[in-house]
Amino acid sequence: MPCKVRRLHWACGYAATPGWINSDVVPGKGIDLPCDIRSGLALADDSIDYIVSHHGLNDLKIYEQVPALRQLRRVLKPGGTIRMGLPDLDRLIAEYQAGNREFFLIYDWDTIDGNFISHMLWYNLSQTPFTYPFAEELFRRAGFRQIRRTAFQQTATDFPEIVSLDTREAESFFIEGTK
Repeated sequence: MPCKVRRLHWACGYAATPGWINSDVVPGKGIDLPCDIRSGLALADDSIDYIVSHHGLNDLKIYEQVPALRQLRRVLKPGGTIRMGLPDLDRLIAEYQAGNREFFLIYDWDTIDGNFISHMLWYNLSQTPFTYPFAEELFRRAGFRQIRRTAFQQTATDFPEIVSLDTREAESFFIEGTK
């Protein structure tokens, strides 16, 4: 009998998904593993096939990110994959410079400047903006290999369902790394 795939949805927020181990810092409905990754994950080493997270890593301060990624790498099985969607600072800047007010999902300010800054900081929840090269460096420092940029709903892994949680296509880039 084949082993069941174990998959972690880290920093899931209110988007807890059946069939996943849902983890978030805030306990709530559907959260299987309420914890702060900075204190560790209560999961065994080498126990998860793949991990997905969208717009979660940016909630940590810049120097907390490599330790958090190492913690996620620790629970992945050898050859396991992590997939993240991260806010794309390059895209935000390009849309701001183009004067595209409609791109920003926050309309609290009279100026595009205020909406751009509020969107980038996401009401001060985001601690760190990302470019792809910086995210790649963080993944490398955390020990991931075969780091690659992928597109919305596309994966370079053997797990086609890893993209099933993809969100926020317009404002994100997607990155995958292998343990």
